[in-house]
Amino acid sequence: MTQKDTLDCQAKRLKDSFRLTRVGVTGVRKPVVVHRDGKDNYLTAMIDVFVDLPSTQRGSHMSRNVEVITEMLEESVRAKVSSLEQLTANLCKKLLERHEYASFAEVQMSADYFLERRPDGGKASLEPFKLTAKATAMRGNGLMKLIGVEVQGMTACPCAMETIRHQLASKRPDIKKIPSDVPMISHNQRNRTSLIVEVPEHVEIEADDLIDIVESSLSSPTYGILKRRDEANVVLKAHENPKFVEDVVRDILGKVLRKYKKLDDSVHVTVRSESEESIHKHNAFAERVTTLGELRSK
Repeated sequence: MTQKDTLDCQAKRLKDSFRLTRVGVTGVRKPVVVHRDGKDNYLTAMIDVFVDLPSTQRGSHMSRNVEVITEMLEESVRAKVSSLEQLTANLCKKLLERHEYASFAEVQMSADYFLERRPDGGKASLEPFKLTAKATAMRGNGLMKLIGVEVQGMTACPCAMETIRHQLASKRPDIKKIPSDVPMISHNQRNRTSLIVEVPEHVEIEADDLIDIVESSLSSPTYGILKRRDEANVVLKAHENPKFVEDVVRDILGKVLRKYKKLDDSVHVTVRSESEESIHKHNAFAERVTTLGELRSK
């Protein structure tokens, strides 16, 4: 018996043994380089990797997971990987190669991402967004990948706006009827909305497009740098475009349908929106988990 045989505790089978659906490592933090549109994007990614474990195997070889991550990320720098989700797909394949006893692999990544944004007439600044990517692979049955974005912005409550319009009309007879196209005061919310799309491996989705869809569906974007005039423009824009969280989700779904007309009905879409209320001690939330086929059939 070799030293390797005596030390391979993971390969021993327990008396009472069951298959485990996911074992692996979480919270691995690594630098990632994504080459897209002729430029390198440097990201710091949080990575979780998993495989399944058969009942014949006591434990997974955890060090193989970290080895795979390190090797693939170094390769991504040389080969200039085109997207975060493609990197997760590559990692999934390599995990199945390295864990010969596994039939399933899953990789999740998240990273902060920055794009230049400029308020109307204001100063440009790099604004933060969040990217999420995921890939799942069954040995011999292909691979699915997921790309998601999270966007922070602003919503203004349409209900309070209409109520205030009527109250002003009744309390202030000296004020003539306020035109319906003139925005009224309302309470605001900081909103966080995510859009997640799951597609087969050969399909490419641009994260910047998803960010644009979400940002354009809020009452207004928000910015790190705002001068007084810029602040007024952002507040005015939001109150000219009041939104419930339900409105945000539905607007995104409509834009996804128009943007991705050629994608298959089986493509999964998740939209999740949450507004942090300013006059309540709770938040407002809306979500839709669906497929393009379901959306197309209404």
